[in-house]
Amino acid sequence: MNSLQTRLSDALQPWRDASGWCVALSGGLDSTVLLHLLASWARQEPLPPLRALHIHHGLQAIADAWPAHCQAVCAALGVPLQVLAVQVDAGASIEQAARRARYSAFANNLTTGELLLTGQHADDQAETLLFRLLRGAGVQGLAAMPAGRALGDGHLLRPLLGCSRTELQAYAQAHGLAWVEDPSNADIHFARNFLRQRVMPLLAERWPRAQASMARSAEHLREATQLLAELAELDLEAAVMEAPEYAWLGVPNLPLGPLAALSEARQRNVLRYWLRPLTRMPDTEHWAGWQALRDAAVDAAPVWVVGQGQLRRGDARIWWLAGEWLVEPGVLPMTEPDEDWLELPANGRVRIEGHLPAGQWRLTYRVGGEQMLLPGRGHRDLKRLLNERRVPAFVRTRLPLLWRDGQLLALANLPGLDGPTDGAWRLIWQPPSSDQGLSC
Repeated sequence: MNSLQTRLSDALQPWRDASGWCVALSGGLDSTVLLHLLASWARQEPLPPLRALHIHHGLQAIADAWPAHCQAVCAALGVPLQVLAVQVDAGASIEQAARRARYSAFANNLTTGELLLTGQHADDQAETLLFRLLRGAGVQGLAAMPAGRALGDGHLLRPLLGCSRTELQAYAQAHGLAWVEDPSNADIHFARNFLRQRVMPLLAERWPRAQASMARSAEHLREATQLLAELAELDLEAAVMEAPEYAWLGVPNLPLGPLAALSEARQRNVLRYWLRPLTRMPDTEHWAGWQALRDAAVDAAPVWVVGQGQLRRGDARIWWLAGEWLVEPGVLPMTEPDEDWLELPANGRVRIEGHLPAGQWRLTYRVGGEQMLLPGRGHRDLKRLLNERRVPAFVRTRLPLLWRDGQLLALANLPGLDGPTDGAWRLIWQPPSSDQGLSC
């Protein structure tokens, strides 16, 4: 085995039991070398089934010939190839849009337990670090590309991150490999191309090991990122020991007190970790919204808009609202609820557990001034009852109210207020979804 083959073998040893190995084959130098290395290895010993996947973006006419080139390469190596055409959405950054389309296609076409192998190398890692540094990225961003991560039903792995482009080119030339060159790579209007064509050669001229040093720095930052994640997990564990009273809302939430007791830096660290699966992270200036939310008066209703969601306060907690929670509830159906679920426009659904007695029944939302007759307590203002139960403000205008003959008889889901004391029936509400329909 040569040096490249040895490093590839070491990187892939933990994945020998994967259901299959799929190479992301662009037809360029990096992925062509990766495929050749794997196909050569597979002829020497048993490996998981090997295949290739080519994504055709359709962004330039010359690319129309690349699927045929990839097919010829795969045929010569005896590797099956799948070609997928994708639609790249128009936007400010064609690079980002193409990347999103490409990885979405990869995720949708990986089988369960399959490994997607991509050809990024140490030069790519150095460029990524420098690019993100110039954009003011934080520790996680400066950790650059991870060696692997989950993707769809499988896993993404970059086994050549420790290899340089010079090594890959030497291997390709030694084995007489042919590859395609993307002419857009020479266009320095693209930020990455400018770094690759203009900046990196200058750095290498003055510091010959600049690329290796930057890749090593990215590794150090990745370790720091892991430590910050472990610290966030410890802080979260301490903060969520008790379940909230309104866990049935199905809304992600955290207690405010334990968070506020942490240092500013640890607060931001915990919130980044907690919010990352829910939304894109805010930039540095936008974090002032967290301070305003945290420090607002107890009776205030502050809102921090982050990405396509919102953080709000209620019952001494912060709540993440997204999806239908951000849509104004529609007009309530005129049909009275029964044992079957009744859909509420943009507000989940409601039903009766038990049987309602005869009468003129209707559902409403709160508008203000409502009163409820409670046994032994007389008529009580609805606002006061909601305050006593510490119902979060964002829930109050959505909570279904049930009336009979003009008298308020039930507040959905609130024990003791959701139906008669004899338990003959209860008003059950299933709140709306927080699903944004996005992959965050």
